[in-house]
Amino acid sequence: MAGRLEGKVAIITGGARGTGEATARRFVREGAAVVLADVLDAPGRKVAAELGERVLYVHLDVTDEAQWQRALDEAVARFGKVDVLVNNAAVLHIGPIEATSVEDWERLSRVNLMGPFLGIKVCAKALRAAGGGSIVNVSSIDGLEGMSYVSAYAATKWGLRGLAKCAALELGRDGIRVNTVCPAGGSDEMAAPWRPPGSKDTTGYMDKRPIPRRGTVDEIASMILFLASDESSFCTGADFPVDGGHSCGTSLPARVPRVA
Repeated sequence: MAGRLEGKVAIITGGARGTGEATARRFVREGAAVVLADVLDAPGRKVAAELGERVLYVHLDVTDEAQWQRALDEAVARFGKVDVLVNNAAVLHIGPIEATSVEDWERLSRVNLMGPFLGIKVCAKALRAAGGGSIVNVSSIDGLEGMSYVSAYAATKWGLRGLAKCAALELGRDGIRVNTVCPAGGSDEMAAPWRPPGSKDTTGYMDKRPIPRRGTVDEIASMILFLASDESSFCTGADFPVDGGHSCGTSLPARVPRVA
């Protein structure tokens, strides 16, 4: 039985670890060739070597348009085309607004928002030449609601959703779909700053979810896979939370007084 991405070629940014690595591994199992892009060269090359000849590692600073073009050129030279772009690379800053520097704000804006913009800009022609394809932007639960101390991060993740909707409108007639995944706590690296000293879990806000736990990178990768594949052929310009129901609202305790 053919995989859901059989014959597809995907570029995945931030692919050296976390959600990007899990997505690359899942894509390869589903038949895709993958261009694994990151600035973390040693772990990126290690993952690529483990996954075999259908994976190419490229160094990519997503804030550099010339590096995007070089990565695309290498992808096409190696695999002949590009069908899927996963804009996953991101950085996080935690701190009150008054303690967030202009440099912090600009760094997050460049990586988390300008990076995906450049990816879409540079790769659109290749996706069009392939007869269409799928772009998946990885936002966050913080792109669906507000949260204290992540103003710069949340602003970029809200902006990423807007970028996806505009791109979906512009590229849809070319057979290019653009969607956004909004995960909650998918990797240890992202969740660690919220843990109290000595705690094995993040702060108690997860207890208010209908599914009171942190999501796994494999669960997020499953949603990205769905949106990258033809199974989601009628989905574009949409947001897909992978958040245990957190964005529904606040869940009451399991036991509440019964009304007589």
